[in-house]
Amino acid sequence: MTDWAGKRVWLVGASTGIGHACAMALAQAGAQVVVSARKIDGFKGMANIHPIALDVTDAASVQTAKDTLVTRLLQHERLGGELDLVVYCAGHYHAQRATDFDLSDMLRHQEVNYVGALQVLDAVLPLLLKQSQGHISLISSVAGWRGLPNGLAYGPTKAALTHLAETLYLDLQDRGIGVSVINPGFVATPLTAQNAFEMPALITADQAAKAILLGWSRGAFDIHFPKRLTMWLKGMRLLPYRMYFALVRRYTGI
Repeated sequence: MTDWAGKRVWLVGASTGIGHACAMALAQAGAQVVVSARKIDGFKGMANIHPIALDVTDAASVQTAKDTLVTRLLQHERLGGELDLVVYCAGHYHAQRATDFDLSDMLRHQEVNYVGALQVLDAVLPLLLKQSQGHISLISSVAGWRGLPNGLAYGPTKAALTHLAETLYLDLQDRGIGVSVINPGFVATPLTAQNAFEMPALITADQAAKAILLGWSRGAFDIHFPKRLTMWLKGMRLLPYRMYFALVRRYTGI
């Protein structure tokens, strides 16, 4: 995906952070971007951006937003056509450790980060399969690659998203539908602002959006950044548990 002029994008989870930055970058590149989140007031009146509110934890809300998307954008005389890209960027993060286990927050992570993605897939997959074209991109995280301190609630949901993307790729590639998974490192957003530790290789949301669009232009399945952090973490995925646990304790002090 290199030429965004006239492309139709549905970006779910766009009110702040990476989702907001991606929406702005895509719109500036000429795409017609439907942005969905619980709070969408900040997008009103912007060129090439079409806000539609939804709550990803509410199946009816997601289906209503999809129906509005089809009516308002895909069937519009000037903008009408097929849906080219669906990006799931909605996310919830709160640091948690097993010594302070909070079931309600664990389930909130699951509802937003994983089940919300399933609600969106349920809404758009019939449309994409009928088209026999389009692309699905799920924003996961390097936190899902292996277990990390403070990631008790967040990490497993991102691991599930990555696994989901891998299986979607295998199921949909021969149906003309592309799939990618996005694994950012530390990005300066309202979610990461709560971290009380120094975040290595921290980048801005605009830098993250630039890396994502570059990944899409290269046709990558696994879009991960910044490489100075993610390549090191990929190497750690290959370590046996004894070495991995020892290294994590050494570098985090936990």
